[in-house]
Amino acid sequence: MSTLLLTSLCVTLFLMPQQTNAARAFFVFGDSLVDSGNNNYLVTTARADSPPYGIDYPTGRPTGRFSNGLNLPDIISEQIGSEPTLPILSPELTGEKLLIGANFASAGIGILNDTGVQFLNILRIGRQFELFQEYQERVSEIIGPDKTQQLVNGALVLMTLGGNDFVNNYFLPFSVRGRQSSLSEFSQLLISEYKKILMRLYELGARRVMVTGTGPLGCVPAELASSRSANGECAPEAQQAAAIFNPLLDQMLQGLNREIGSDVFIGANAFNMNADFINNPQRFGFVTSKVACCGQGAYNGQGVCTPLSSLCPDRNAYAFWDPFHPTEKATRLIVQQIMTGSVEYMNPMNLSTIMALDSRI
Repeated sequence: MSTLLLTSLCVTLFLMPQQTNAARAFFVFGDSLVDSGNNNYLVTTARADSPPYGIDYPTGRPTGRFSNGLNLPDIISEQIGSEPTLPILSPELTGEKLLIGANFASAGIGILNDTGVQFLNILRIGRQFELFQEYQERVSEIIGPDKTQQLVNGALVLMTLGGNDFVNNYFLPFSVRGRQSSLSEFSQLLISEYKKILMRLYELGARRVMVTGTGPLGCVPAELASSRSANGECAPEAQQAAAIFNPLLDQMLQGLNREIGSDVFIGANAFNMNADFINNPQRFGFVTSKVACCGQGAYNGQGVCTPLSSLCPDRNAYAFWDPFHPTEKATRLIVQQIMTGSVEYMNPMNLSTIMALDSRI
C-alpha cells in the first residue's frame, strides 16, 4: 500500500463517526435543548411540532425538536455510530429499538419542580426517572434483568438542565424565586437539588453521564430582546447567573466523582462551547449570533417561532434558530467540542476518550 493511500485512509477513518461501542445504549434526560419530541404527546404549550421547525430535518417536517434540523442527541448518536434515540412516549419505541436507548427529555422543565409551571403538562425530572424505571422493566422482559442492568450500566447518558430555572423561573416578572433570594442563593439551591437528581440517576444505574452547564444565558436573542439590548450586548444579570452557576456545577460534579471513586459525571462546558461562536460568529461562518433565524420583534427574540414568524432563508448563516435554541450548524460545533475538546470544554475527558476507555472494559 502506498504512503499516500495509507495517509488518505487514516484521514478518512479519523473523520468518520466512531463505530466503537456502536451497540452502546444512549439515554437522554433534560429540557428543550435535548427534547426529541416527547412534548408532542403532552398537553403543553412548550412544543415544536409545527412549521417551520424541522425545515432542514431529513423529512423536512417538524418532529418536536427545537431546531431547524437535528438536535444535540441526534448529532451525538451520529458521531458514536448509533441510531438516534426515540422519545420515550413514542409508540414506535418497541422491541429491538428499546435496546438503542431512549430520550426522556421534555421542553420547559428545570431542576426545580416549580420551573415551567406555565407550560402545564411536561415531564419533570422525577417523572423522567419514573419512565426510566419503566423502560428498564420493559427491556427486562426482552433480554432479562441481568443483561438489562449491563445495558444501563454500560450506557452513555446525557443530562441537560438548569437554563430554564433562570429564564423560565427566576428572571420571570413577578417571580417568587426572584423576590425571595439573590442570584447566588438561588444558584446554591439549584446545585443542592441537582446533586440529588444526579445521585438518583446513579442509583438507577447510570455510570457515564455527560452533564451540560448553562450556555451564555444573557446572549440568546430572547434575552437581548427582553433586556432591550441596544447594540447586541449580552444581558448582564443573565450572564452573571451563568457565571455563578457553572463553576458551582463543576465543583459539585468533581465532588460526586470523588465520593463515588470513579469519573461517572463528565462536565460539558456549554458556556465556552457557545461563547466561541457567539463572540466570533464570522470565524465559524455565521453572519450573526445575535438575531434568531425564526422569530419576531427585536433580534427575532420576542415570542416563539411560528408559521407566521420572520424566517431567514439560510439557516447556516445564523447561530440561533429561534429565540432560545441554536441552529443545527451551531449544534454541530458544540458536538465537535464534546467529542474532541480539551478540559476547557469537557472535564475530566471528552467523549472520544470516554469511548476509547470504555471499549477496553
